[in-house]
Amino acid sequence: MGSLVETIAQELLAAEQSCQPVAPITERFAGLEASDAYRIQLKVLEKKLDSGRAVIGKKVGLTSLAMQRMLGVNEPDYGHLLDNMLVSNNGTVEVNRLLLPKVEAEIGFVLGADLQGPNVNYLDVLMATEYVVPTLEIIDSRIADWKIKLVDTVADNGSSALVVVGDQRTRLAGLDLRSVGMAMYKNELEVGNGAGAAALGHPAHAVAWLANKLHEFGISLKAGELILPGALSAAVAVQEGDVVTASFGALGAVTVTFR
Repeated sequence: MGSLVETIAQELLAAEQSCQPVAPITERFAGLEASDAYRIQLKVLEKKLDSGRAVIGKKVGLTSLAMQRMLGVNEPDYGHLLDNMLVSNNGTVEVNRLLLPKVEAEIGFVLGADLQGPNVNYLDVLMATEYVVPTLEIIDSRIADWKIKLVDTVADNGSSALVVVGDQRTRLAGLDLRSVGMAMYKNELEVGNGAGAAALGHPAHAVAWLANKLHEFGISLKAGELILPGALSAAVAVQEGDVVTASFGALGAVTVTFR
């Protein structure tokens, strides 16, 4: 299995660097399980860290029941956020560096204390959170035409590509994230809306799930990390010329332009 993990990791790394997708992993390598896919993801991460990249956070995906049913799973998945994935608010993204990008709006958590599983609950997450920020996750798939199953997306870093972080930082005191509303606009037309409860009932539940899942791999969430707990509405495809904004009411807004 070690050599296969290395082979697929190299493929995914080359696909990202060249913007040339690979055929679905699950169609070419039968019998791979989610645990194998996480090993592939961590091997890709290891190679990126060796090249000088740094981890700035994590992302949780598949937090909606609809997405879980689509991929035939009963729990979320996760990926890593690296320093070269960060885009500033009102920033610009070159479409030609991506394959088939889509955008999701999420309430980002910035931790003020470490979180280590296996018994983290959502109250622990709230206590450890320094503030929340409005974010847009730009997802992309190095798997051709988004023909993914769970193993494909997990191996491919949870299909994550970039993250845009808004400027406003909001403390949690007196704030119920379940009822925080979000409206997403593409070129000033509303293309999605939702509330914090869309992420496992409360986005802090998603962060707690992540801390406990990472314990299986000897990884913890670190103070200062940005954690994306899952989308509040369906992903929206984008192309050159699009401008996407997500407004989170009292939490502020975040915007990105594609060119």
